[in-house]
Amino acid sequence: MTDKRFSSVWDALEDTPADAENMKLRSKLAMTLKDHITRQGMTQAEAAKAFGVTQPRISDLVRGKIDLFGLDALVNMASAAGLRIEMTILEAA
Repeated sequence: MTDKRFSSVWDALEDTPADAENMKLRSKLAMTLKDHITRQGMTQAEAAKAFGVTQPRISDLVRGKIDLFGLDALVNMASAAGLRIEMTILEAA
């Protein structure tokens, strides 16, 4: 048996490279939003109002339930939070 190495946990968990890339982007956005909430000292209710979502959605975000969020929703939340998103696209190895 050989040990297969993955560059990301998502590469190991997801069925396709496209699904893995999607989850990498979603997890990065979710972590950034969670960090923003913490840095700003916001309550979940305050974050929900600022991001234009409900408090239970913020609870899901803070608890790491990224499978419940699409890229569009996370981008919209980041924009509402006053964050700017930059993207870099590289050719696959």
